[in-house]
Amino acid sequence: MLSLISWNIDAFSSRAISRAISRAKLILGHILKGPKSPNIIFLQEVTPDVRTSLLRDARVRATFLATDTEDQTLFEKVPFATMTLLSRTHFTSGLDSQKEDDGIEGGEKFMLGRISRVTLPSKYRRDALCVDIIPPSAPSTFFRLINILANALREPGCGGGIIAGDFNAISPEDDGLVDKNKLEDAWDALHGRGDLDGATWGVSVERRDGLGPGRLDKVAMMGLKAKEMEVLHPGPIEVPRPGEKPVEIPWSDHCGLRCTFTI
Repeated sequence: MLSLISWNIDAFSSRAISRAISRAKLILGHILKGPKSPNIIFLQEVTPDVRTSLLRDARVRATFLATDTEDQTLFEKVPFATMTLLSRTHFTSGLDSQKEDDGIEGGEKFMLGRISRVTLPSKYRRDALCVDIIPPSAPSTFFRLINILANALREPGCGGGIIAGDFNAISPEDDGLVDKNKLEDAWDALHGRGDLDGATWGVSVERRDGLGPGRLDKVAMMGLKAKEMEVLHPGPIEVPRPGEKPVEIPWSDHCGLRCTFTI
């Protein structure tokens, strides 16, 4: 059993670097607190300064593997990128670090495999971050964690995987992409299509464009089984205004998603 949390941490709400970093730290703290700390974390709209701050965070350094930390090309011509963190209790980046009594199933951990990025045809050149994980019980097969692309789950040798993050599913066409690509929508599978509590964007706010709450963020699966899923709502952060009273804004304009699943 593995658990994943996906959160679009919102690159646009507060352009001040210190405020963006503060919001990201509050989201990280919320993700890590309590008994439900996830094994996998997907983050979207991560700016360079926020990424640097997260990589320096003592909690991240002590308990997670961070993907492609040496890649200096992530932010070429783009304002933000995606980021994946993997718990050290369930994942390892090298065979030498495995111990007989470590991790899960059979006393072993999932091995970290190939990591790749695909630039998506979107306005902000969003990228899909693909991380292959190799189960200890089937070393010839890999499963793929994707932050966000469907075709990559059907490559030779891939036994399935999970796609999670901000699908930006505002239009009916975008909302139908999970079905079109013959993937299972984890929220629908667990809660049914008519459950409006799954909204992750535009929640409890009035929008000038007239758009109501929407389930823009999703978890889609192939070859995996969703067990539990919930929406994580952001808390407030105080933003000072020169000569005026401070205002409170949410940590992000998106809610996060927590999903527990089995391979």
